[in-house]
Amino acid sequence: MEEKVNKNGIGLVGLTALIVSSSIGTGIFGITSSIAQSAAPGPAILSWLLVGFGFLMLVLSLNNLTEKRSDLKGGIFAYTGAGYGPLGEFISGWAYWLSAWLGNLAFAAMLMSAIGTFIPVFKGGLNLPSIIVAIIFCWALTFLVNNGVESASFVNTIGTFCKVVPLIMFVIICIVSFKGWMFTADFWGRVANNLSKGTTTGGLWPQMKGTLMTLIWVFIGVEGASVMGSCAKRLNEAQQATMLVFVLLLVFYMMILILPCGSLTRAQLASAAQPALGNDLKMIVGDWGMMIINIGLIISTIVYWLSWTMLLIAEDGAAPKFWGKLNSKKAPTNALFTTAILQTIFLFSLLFTDKAYEFCYTLASSVILFSYLFVGLYQMKFSREHKEWTQWIYGLLAALFQFMCMILAGWQSVLVVSLSYIPGLIVYYQGVREQGRKLNKNEKITFIFIAILCVLSIVLIANKKINIM
Repeated sequence: MEEKVNKNGIGLVGLTALIVSSSIGTGIFGITSSIAQSAAPGPAILSWLLVGFGFLMLVLSLNNLTEKRSDLKGGIFAYTGAGYGPLGEFISGWAYWLSAWLGNLAFAAMLMSAIGTFIPVFKGGLNLPSIIVAIIFCWALTFLVNNGVESASFVNTIGTFCKVVPLIMFVIICIVSFKGWMFTADFWGRVANNLSKGTTTGGLWPQMKGTLMTLIWVFIGVEGASVMGSCAKRLNEAQQATMLVFVLLLVFYMMILILPCGSLTRAQLASAAQPALGNDLKMIVGDWGMMIINIGLIISTIVYWLSWTMLLIAEDGAAPKFWGKLNSKKAPTNALFTTAILQTIFLFSLLFTDKAYEFCYTLASSVILFSYLFVGLYQMKFSREHKEWTQWIYGLLAALFQFMCMILAGWQSVLVVSLSYIPGLIVYYQGVREQGRKLNKNEKITFIFIAILCVLSIVLIANKKINIM
């Protein structure tokens, strides 16, 4: 049977560029400092392998579902809806939406910090001029995506090329300056410099655990081909793009993580101010290296911000009609502008903390685990029904990995994020009323369970067991 072709869709190259852009963002430019603070090279490499394996299982599950449930539109949310009903779909979609705009706040903090390298008035990235410019960026990208995904995709493809070049330069310089003795000097994090300049001690697993949320953050977006699958020219191109991007990112990210450990000590990497890659290169080759990296970061952040704004266009049939209303360009205007308003409000909160970037990306990484978990669970359910046991194992491993990260590395953030589901449940209930029905038993139980998590979160925050500052 001949595969259906969407003549107005995005081709393999454009789709690959889109997903590369939605994955290579601010996280990779700050990863060396964040990882060095928590782990030595050996545990960090093991963490990469663990996270890489977990995301491989997710990618394999997504490819299987993209092929066999091509009737479902809306990407990973639709899979949850097919397996666990409208509330499951809404919970997954709400988590994905939260992750997108929380991540946008992290982009804003890193973007203005990089711009501050060239324009002193923005130095530090968290002052009032920086916030005002970040808000302007927010609304400009919102209007661009609201004008149609195809035009935004063109800008995205150009931006991908511009931001990858400085990263390749970084890798080449690190290869040239690599010293084997420096790389192995503190390989397992047991020597005296563990105690200096912000690095931490600990056994193998504590060091690995301390890196998980950072590594998840830099992989967010690899599922973008599934979310944008309806915009692809061919279904198989969405599958090819997902796997291709995963392999490219895994290899590229590991190089960026490992190679600097042979050029700088762990203490130097851990103490580097953000954007970390720019400051790493400054210590290796001088100011010119930092300037090139920061130019790439500025382009990267703008394009990454654009990519995540584009990913907000996915439809969620469980939401009220107001939320999913489309304009003539097939963009959900109300959802986009509601998100922009929320981002504007929360951007001002960055004036009151010096850890805005870390806090925002940790929350964004924690909340998206819900969406990924549901993919693994539905893969298991679908594969069991069709007696495809190899695919069932992929789903099991994907779900176990996401659940492990939620419990072992991100439980505090998961509890904090539960508070954001209160307005979400109100939105969902409004959608239920519009459908002319009442909440069923399972929906009521889920409402109660989320309410309990919210109460627990408030208590732990009040008792300072969870620090949100």
